[in-house]
Amino acid sequence: MTDFAALVAEASTILDGVVDRFLVGHRADSAVSKKGNDFATEIDLAIEREVVSALTERTGIEVHGEEFGGAPVDSDLVWVLDPIDGTVNYAAGSPMAGILLGLMSHGEPVAGLTWLPFTDQRYTAVVGEQLFVNGEVQPPLESPTLKDSILGFGTFNVDWRGRYPGRYRLAVLENMSRECSRLRMHGATGVDLAFVADGILAGAVTFGDHVWDYAAGVALVRAAGGIVTDLTGEPWTPAASSALAAAPGVHGEILDIVKSAGDPEDYR
Repeated sequence: MTDFAALVAEASTILDGVVDRFLVGHRADSAVSKKGNDFATEIDLAIEREVVSALTERTGIEVHGEEFGGAPVDSDLVWVLDPIDGTVNYAAGSPMAGILLGLMSHGEPVAGLTWLPFTDQRYTAVVGEQLFVNGEVQPPLESPTLKDSILGFGTFNVDWRGRYPGRYRLAVLENMSRECSRLRMHGATGVDLAFVADGILAGAVTFGDHVWDYAAGVALVRAAGGIVTDLTGEPWTPAASSALAAAPGVHGEILDIVKSAGDPEDYR
């Protein structure tokens, strides 16, 4: 039987080893242009190389990374790495950026690590066990009141097309604001998910289909007792193109608000 806690402990040591490089590279320039207006910095590339090498050697498990790819995410066991989540924030000097590392088994997150070096927060969890923040066990998520909570929402351009058009996202945001005026856009999916797991956010709606943005955070939220689905309410999987992560008491309420915006296809 796989000792997931031991693997998380080994991975934690590896991530600690790249924190200094992460901190020194703050405000790094773009090195590689990617799809749309996305990009990677030299620090992204260097951290991924170092972490992949160490994980493969010390755990014997292959890695799927954002920058260089790797083993399939539906492998028996595979690490899924985002060397810098919130790259635009990181390059601009914002502290809302981190390192995400999930462990997946047959496409299901089984453990997660999210390092937020600028705020000195280290989140670890094995699904089915407990959430740890900086090594301290956290209580399970409670059921907050939506109107008194803080909610996260993914950034967008109102003229964007695609699976979830910008105008649809605006409609969802508008409807959410009627129930909760404390909305936040951190610009980093991994940060939002970690904050949901920690109870900082009662919930977060995010858009995107990159597994490395989600693997770690989905594990954290589920370990904390939260719920992660796509925007139709189906359990999150690597094939999802969106996510709703929330405390158990408000997930259903937020999902109803999202559904009240109607079909995304109607906004094209």
